[in-house]
Amino acid sequence: MNRTKKDGERVQYNHKIYNLHSKVQPYVRILAPEEALTMHEKAWNACPYCRTLITNEYIKDDFLIKTETWHKPDLGTQENVHKLGPEVWKNVEVVHIGIADRHQVLTKDYKPDEDPSKYKSLKIGRGPLGPDWKKVLGQQRDCPHICAYKLVTVKFKWRGLQNKVENFIHKQECRLFTNFHWQLFCWLDRWVELTMEDIRRMEDETKRELDEM
Repeated sequence: MNRTKKDGERVQYNHKIYNLHSKVQPYVRILAPEEALTMHEKAWNACPYCRTLITNEYIKDDFLIKTETWHKPDLGTQENVHKLGPEVWKNVEVVHIGIADRHQVLTKDYKPDEDPSKYKSLKIGRGPLGPDWKKVLGQQRDCPHICAYKLVTVKFKWRGLQNKVENFIHKQECRLFTNFHWQLFCWLDRWVELTMEDIRRMEDETKRELDEM
């Protein structure tokens, strides 16, 4: 983990390596080269903009998952925040993730104690979120809010599998974002009082624990 400054702003850079050997069937470990089961995740975090790249050294340029995020102080009303060209933008599927829409969470992922429509913060009083929570929030001028605009680019060039794998990854990314933001709201009392010093300390502790594994 490195923290550097770029154009006067502080940028946090993380490089994580995931070894998937223990996560696959034995016959896959026998057939697949070692580097094929190793994923690299590189992340640059400089809020309000963040970028994450996931690559594989075996497939090289034929595999990529890129997630770019702009955080804006609105309710998701802006279009094409990432300033894509017309030819690219027309092929983008826009998905609105509702953090209080029960239908967006798979049954196997649903947890009643992580449901924003049921949760109420004891520390700041937010929640539970009703069906018109965004409209209500927009009318409260003294209530800060933010929207994360995520752009996910997936590339998997493999004859006969490209469309199937790319569509699968997009669905899993959407599932991941949905579950994460449900949890983020319902864990509000765990993080709302953290300072940047607290967060940096936790990051350093996590890095130290990972280095010792």
